[in-house]
Amino acid sequence: MAQDLYQAPDYFNLDELLTEEHKLIRDSAREWVKRDVSPIIEEYCQKAEFPHQIVKGLAEIGAFGSYIPEKYGGMGLDQMSYGLIMQELERGDSGVRSTASVQTSLVMYPIYKYGNEEQRMKYLPKLASGEFIGSFGLTEPDHGSNPGGMVTNIKDMGDHYLLNGAKMWISNAPFADVAVVWAKNEEGRIKGIIVERGMEGFSTPTTHNKWSLRASATGELIFDNVKVPKENLLPNKDGLGAPLGCLDSARYGIAWGAIGAAMDCYDTALRYATERIQFKKPIASYQLQQKKLAEMITEITKAQLLTWRLGTLRDEGKATTAQISMAKRNNVDMALKIAREARQVLGAMGITGEYSIMRHMMNLESVITYEGTHDIHLLITGMDITGIPAFK
Repeated sequence: MAQDLYQAPDYFNLDELLTEEHKLIRDSAREWVKRDVSPIIEEYCQKAEFPHQIVKGLAEIGAFGSYIPEKYGGMGLDQMSYGLIMQELERGDSGVRSTASVQTSLVMYPIYKYGNEEQRMKYLPKLASGEFIGSFGLTEPDHGSNPGGMVTNIKDMGDHYLLNGAKMWISNAPFADVAVVWAKNEEGRIKGIIVERGMEGFSTPTTHNKWSLRASATGELIFDNVKVPKENLLPNKDGLGAPLGCLDSARYGIAWGAIGAAMDCYDTALRYATERIQFKKPIASYQLQQKKLAEMITEITKAQLLTWRLGTLRDEGKATTAQISMAKRNNVDMALKIAREARQVLGAMGITGEYSIMRHMMNLESVITYEGTHDIHLLITGMDITGIPAFK
């Protein structure tokens, strides 16, 4: 079993910008990843299985609903803390971060923000503790970048709603206890509704044969005349802005998480380059390897500064959707490029499970697409600076 020797890079002393509480929360998550994720994640990735035994630990470090008030089982932390936890989880594996990100930002957040008090008390404490695992149903087979075109629908049947349709590429779906699903009503208005496992007509087939996020469970949500109680409708917000508000929170977490993956690739490449001897000296002494490593730490540092500022804006309630979009796009692209460069530093060893780099690289190919593709995020920035939407 490989020992986790990770040392987090902090070239511009960003730790000085964090509070003692921030560092304690981050370091707790870091130590948990070293102890409970790193020793097992390669095996589960190779098997394409989710390690269910980590759910309790995720709950204990506050990865489920970190910023949800304590009244509902969360930790009541700020947005910077949430970001730092996501960074450490993705340093371990993007799939682990995805599980926590979906649980917090795409399931607990809408129930807390758009739900009523009865819904909050019924679901949030169980989601925070990991007793319940949730999933988020927005993407459909024919509607990815255009979620407003969804065909999943609900019909008012008097004492209940009848739900029909399908969602795909859904993290946590195969074993989720609850799903926050977005569907159109008879008037074509998008509504959020909570669907529970066991409801007749609700199934969650697993998506197989993935080369990416192999340690994360992905599946579909299928609704065939599912009777959903009326009290499961989220009453406090509707329209496309409701699920997009959830995605703001999730994309913010991804912006932090991608830095963690990049940091792990850089740290692995740096250590390997100082230890690998060729032509009687470490390969780190050669100019081309130093170029790779120097560019990696430069890009990581830029992303750290960008995301720290975004976290500050989030805590002040000032961060815009477009700013979050820019950070998500920039940081995932940065991490993917670093993974590719780091793999080259390791040569042939870089493709093996003995090191984390190839796993990060494959995972990031999903992260760069989900919750807004690389191109769509670019167009969101373009729309923000010109006032003209180019994707309609």
